[in-house]
Amino acid sequence: MNVLLSYVILIVAIYILAILFRDRLKIDIYGPVLMRRTQKMRGWIDFIANLSPKFWRWSMNIGIPIAILGMIFMVYTIIMSLMIMIQSYMVQTSSAPAAALLLPGVDVPGSPVFIPIVSGIIALVLLMVVHEFGHGILARAEGVKIKSIGVILAAILPGAFVELDEEDVEKAKKSARLRIYAAGSIFNIALAGLAFVVVLILSSSFIPYAFQENGVTITSITHNGPAEGVLKEGMVVTNINGFQVNSRTDYTDLIMNKTKPGDKLTFVTDQGTYTITSTGQPHNASITYPGTRSETHLMVKPEVSSKYGEILPWFLYYLSDVGYWVFALNLMVALFNLLPFKPLDGGIIFEELLGYKLSKEWVDKIVSSVTAVMISIVAFLIIYSIVPGIISMVT
Repeated sequence: MNVLLSYVILIVAIYILAILFRDRLKIDIYGPVLMRRTQKMRGWIDFIANLSPKFWRWSMNIGIPIAILGMIFMVYTIIMSLMIMIQSYMVQTSSAPAAALLLPGVDVPGSPVFIPIVSGIIALVLLMVVHEFGHGILARAEGVKIKSIGVILAAILPGAFVELDEEDVEKAKKSARLRIYAAGSIFNIALAGLAFVVVLILSSSFIPYAFQENGVTITSITHNGPAEGVLKEGMVVTNINGFQVNSRTDYTDLIMNKTKPGDKLTFVTDQGTYTITSTGQPHNASITYPGTRSETHLMVKPEVSSKYGEILPWFLYYLSDVGYWVFALNLMVALFNLLPFKPLDGGIIFEELLGYKLSKEWVDKIVSSVTAVMISIVAFLIIYSIVPGIISMVT
């Protein structure tokens, strides 16, 4: 809750400063939307684009069908998620929620995802920069001018943008526009792929060599959860209800398969033994919920510590952690951005594809209808998955 409150305070402070110093800071205000444009960085984009315009165009010729496949996959995914969620609600099964709040450091009860604040912020910054540079690089490779580059805050959602020259965009061929619109998500997917390789190398070779498992570390305590006021962040758990806990896998298996909501859970930790009474998750009362997040507690092996010290192993471990979140967030956001509704890139790509065969009138009708349906489904998934957890945090 403290982190969520900090976000709220930070956003309110940004809005106050933007209003008070809008002229000095050169900030444009459109209702709840703040924008700051700059002419900087355009030289870098031009330089990268001009290294090989043909390479960028041909690489994005491959990127367009990947984007279309991603769009189809995401439509299928959210429809299946909706069906599973409805089934979960009707029969109270243990299906996981389909949506999560991607705010680093904010632990929403019942959410399947918790993003560490440092790794998450690094990953989100890289995500936005790479996405917008992707659009910009392909625009310049296609001869489309960039009017400005900037950052945006829409209510609580931060972002970045590359503002293209509208006349140049209109003059460009449909294929060129498709390459430009697909570039953001494809660049994110490419970055996710690179991060995955780094994580795979470190997690399959160095980390098993350098570290040994020794219980689980409690990384956060959910506000108003069963563990609040009893357990603390940083505690190392080695036993729960008489079952040995060596890793995060042991912990998850124990909570999910050997307990039920309402059971007392006795945690043996490095700071003593504590007992809590579990509840059900906010989105599904049939799933045991202790109100904790945890990760496998690792120790540098003595032989590794004597040879390399402690700093290098932990540096590579945290590099792997950052790499994992760069991979996960870039892939998740890139695919979500390919959903066929405007103003997402997927909606614009969908509109361009329909324009090959249909009149503008029919394109507008189809795109607006699909947009309404997709937004309704996504909104329902978000409300069902996240809102109960947020309510439990503030009540």
